[in-house]
Amino acid sequence: MKSIKLSQTVAAIDAGSNYLRMSIADIDHDGHINVLEDLIKPTNIGRDTFSSGRISVDTIHNTCNDIKGFTQVMKDYKIKNYKAVCTSGIREAENKQYILEQIKLRTGIEIEDINVSQERFYIMKALKYNISEFNFFDKKTTLVINITTGSVEASIFEDNKLKFTEHIQIGSLRLKETFTGLENKIMNFSNLMKEYVESKLYWIKSNTKHLKIENLIIIGGEVHTIVNLINSRGNNSKMNNIILGKDFKSLYNEIKNMTEDQITFKYKISAIKMNLLLPTLILFNCFYKMANTESIYNPNITLRLGVLQDLSDKIFNLPRKSKLIDDILSSIDHIADKYKIDKIHSNYVEKIALSIFDQTLKIHKMGESERLYLQVSSRIHDVGQFIDAVDPEIQAYNIIINQDIMGFSYRELNIIASIAKYHWDIIPKESDYNYSILDSRDKMVTSMLSAILKLSEALDTSHLQKITDIKLTKNGDMLFFNTTSEKDISLEEWAFNSKANFFQEVFGIKPTI
Repeated sequence: MKSIKLSQTVAAIDAGSNYLRMSIADIDHDGHINVLEDLIKPTNIGRDTFSSGRISVDTIHNTCNDIKGFTQVMKDYKIKNYKAVCTSGIREAENKQYILEQIKLRTGIEIEDINVSQERFYIMKALKYNISEFNFFDKKTTLVINITTGSVEASIFEDNKLKFTEHIQIGSLRLKETFTGLENKIMNFSNLMKEYVESKLYWIKSNTKHLKIENLIIIGGEVHTIVNLINSRGNNSKMNNIILGKDFKSLYNEIKNMTEDQITFKYKISAIKMNLLLPTLILFNCFYKMANTESIYNPNITLRLGVLQDLSDKIFNLPRKSKLIDDILSSIDHIADKYKIDKIHSNYVEKIALSIFDQTLKIHKMGESERLYLQVSSRIHDVGQFIDAVDPEIQAYNIIINQDIMGFSYRELNIIASIAKYHWDIIPKESDYNYSILDSRDKMVTSMLSAILKLSEALDTSHLQKITDIKLTKNGDMLFFNTTSEKDISLEEWAFNSKANFFQEVFGIKPTI
């Protein structure tokens, strides 16, 4: 009998805008992560993309050479499992396909171009797994800010549930590149930058002004520079990476009017860190003023840590991976509220859909990911009616595909949006663009889940939740839906029978109620 390996050495690579980073770590079956080595190389990826829209040939060559160095370290550790991701610097470059292909050909490393929703998923995974002992999210309103070189993300948690997230493209390096050349031409340059940032935060302010924010968490690679500067002044709490508000304000008021040379001379920081200090300080200050808390928590987490956590969850199939599902579903509920969805009906349809899915596992052989696609699409399947009651299926697809739902790639979001689209009277067709771009497996998944959702919706077509229980029994090529109800379900039976043909076409068995 083959023994199960209880630990493994893996690698996480982050091809960021300002740095290429790699973490080598031991992970085990209990979810523990022991980082053995961190490697970091500066890069001009972000500077190229945010200033010209393309990554230069020199930067591509340097990136490939640096990642080739990473691969040698991976060989030294005999690493077989790794995950490499890139963020906004490569993601937004017009020539991103060239650099990703060249990296793959020249180094053997395949980098996944993750979207902002996936990036947030890894960050939240690192947060939830690593600061639980502080109970930051328990029955309190918490604002989480992630300041990266390319963008800023603000997330609100209430009672341990994610309420909403806003993504804004004003990261520290992007902000720096936006105003390149103006530092020496404008007397109060820091005020100009502050006004620009505040003008971009209107939507976040409108969503948080009615909240009493009790916790403020700010994370990001450049934020550590601020923490180190405050600590170097000898007047900050060193407990658990807590920054006292008064100490931050003191640093901000001092530095905002200093020149870069003055700051470098006094605090002895490197040129690359100095380059992003002022925009990071201004972003930090804007969110600190918005939250108005006595202190700020800066946990020592990174995108790479979240990737390592995800590798650990998947390799050892750890039960904790379900923690983030609650946050995903909570954000879906926020979408449902925004578009005035009948949540009693949608929750009921979700319950039926998942019951059908679970009772037909031996037939469809889909897994946890597909079950989640069905669950998410069930909760917001009627979202299109908010826009158009005549053609709600088209609007449902358009709304969902343009949502920023944590953890889902564009491919996955297209599947979810398509399921919602096809739960109505229409069925998938190759002439539909959303369906045509799916590969053969994803087309089958979309069709199977759409067929399940069609029947689930039919079983509550009256929106009166008449059916209290459903038991499925397969007999040959027949699938019997044995329902329990104390009410007349003639309407539901009619709707069910009108949707049964597509289910039979997809699954090869006839559903009968």
